Amino acid sequence: MSNLQAPLRPKRKKVLVDYFISLRWIFVIFVVLPISITFYFFIYLGDVRSEWKSFKQRQMEHDENVKKVAKRLNQRTSKDGLVCTARKPWLSVGMRNLDYKRARHFEVDLSPLRNILEIDKERMIARVEPFVTMGQITRVTVPMNLALVVVAELEDLTIGGLINGYGIEGNSHIYGLFTDTIVSYEIVLADGRVVRATKDNEYSDLFYAIPWSQGTLGFIVSAEIKLIPVKEYMKLTYKPVVGNLKDIAQTYIDSFAPRDRDQDNPKKVPEFVEGLVYSSTEAVCMTGRYASKEEANKKGNVINNLGWWFKPWFYQHAQKALKKGEFVEYIPTRQYYHRHTRPIFWEVKLIIPFGDQWWFRFLLGWMLPPKVSLLKATQGEAIRNYYHEMHVIQDMLVPLYKLGDALEWVHKEMEVYPLWLCPHRLFKHPYKTMLYPEPGFEVHRRQGDTHYAQMYTDLGIYYAPGPVLRGEVFDGAEVVRRMEKWLIENHSFQPQYTVTELSEKDFWKMFDAGLYENCRRKYGAVGTFMSVYYKSKKGRKTEKEVQEAEQAHLETACAEVDQPLD
Repeated sequence: MSNLQAPLRPKRKKVLVDYFISLRWIFVIFVVLPISITFYFFIYLGDVRSEWKSFKQRQMEHDENVKKVAKRLNQRTSKDGLVCTARKPWLSVGMRNLDYKRARHFEVDLSPLRNILEIDKERMIARVEPFVTMGQITRVTVPMNLALVVVAELEDLTIGGLINGYGIEGNSHIYGLFTDTIVSYEIVLADGRVVRATKDNEYSDLFYAIPWSQGTLGFIVSAEIKLIPVKEYMKLTYKPVVGNLKDIAQTYIDSFAPRDRDQDNPKKVPEFVEGLVYSSTEAVCMTGRYASKEEANKKGNVINNLGWWFKPWFYQHAQKALKKGEFVEYIPTRQYYHRHTRPIFWEVKLIIPFGDQWWFRFLLGWMLPPKVSLLKATQGEAIRNYYHEMHVIQDMLVPLYKLGDALEWVHKEMEVYPLWLCPHRLFKHPYKTMLYPEPGFEVHRRQGDTHYAQMYTDLGIYYAPGPVLRGEVFDGAEVVRRMEKWLIENHSFQPQYTVTELSEKDFWKMFDAGLYENCRRKYGAVGTFMSVYYKSKKGRKTEKEVQEAEQAHLETACAEVDQPLD
């Protein structure tokens, strides 16, 4: 058996939930999609209403809402449960169902914090509240020829979620993850104090501890985020790749990481990079640069308005390069940013098997995507458990030079295709944060690395595994455990929006606890907010379990307090 050959698996006997899953499209089309489009419409009206308000009015409302958050925190007594937001569990976009909210808890309502407070063109800063979405911010900034430095693909993703969790885009190989573009956080601490944290003020430790903390250090009530100038179009080049998985990995790396290590040269490094792997032998690499309206409209250039509801889904459109060869086209910038929104990458294909057909796109494509929160709210416990076992939604953040090994591991263990590739820098910060580069990366200076950042890549795994599609036995929980073991052994990371099987000890082997635990103690989060592990942990949490966890400190071996690095 070759290294890439998947193990032989016995056939799995179908159960009742299999039939519910196969027919779920009926419920989604006739119930979820109509409700989703209604949701989107009223959200849009709320966004427009917010935009009509003056800066002064928005700021006054913000100040008043922040006072309410602080007052609510101060009302909590020692007899109350641990603090979390009043947001319903099913409203989150991630796969986890926020089981920690099933234990007794003290709710604080942050839902009014959904306004764009200011677009400062002089400072090139956007000041926004945590429930502002990617779709909302691009609708305002792109017509100004401005954009957040890193714009996550799905329109429903919120600023707060991307800060407390994880956010990436095709230009993260230049700018890093979403949190690397933050200038300041406005945070309500456990004692009700409102502080502003930046990388160089008295709260600099808190500034670096916030990313990936899942709201367990305090409530973010606004953030200042860097803006960049953009043009009207994205000039996108599609390049087919045929070969084994190691060949695919190297071609992808070569598309944005010069072999002469001249990684900061804009003439050699494209502004945007993305890879889609369709099988163990076929992939398409895409590179993009911003282009003006005048350039896009030149004779002979192809403009693709892929945002229209009847257009082919982006991942299927890109796949055409495998037949027609390399080609170039121009895509309106905002449509490019949200290219994966309609099919939720390719997840809608599983829910509505014929959703990609021309007739469905033409008739009902305008209703896509179904709202993820509604899909979660209507799936029930049996379907939810089925997806946890028979479906994979995971991201592996791996050092770039280990991508070939990661691709082969995923093929052997999961056989999930397509796969999404998106590179990102992992910066060396003054503090050792939860995510940190490999020790000594500056010495090795592998392809893509610089002296100040190691190049990583996101390997996105979103679909039903091959064994499930063939009707074979598949133990999803065990495969995830093996994946997490591989990640720990290879200094790689797993975003916390996914379903994790990690024990607490292994969680802190993957992530560094030092700065995070130091800030929890320093800013009074212990005993007020649940720890990030128990917030991420799979399964229901009892009140006794979370209280016991809050009383205990991590062992010294798992958490050593780090001081600022020289």
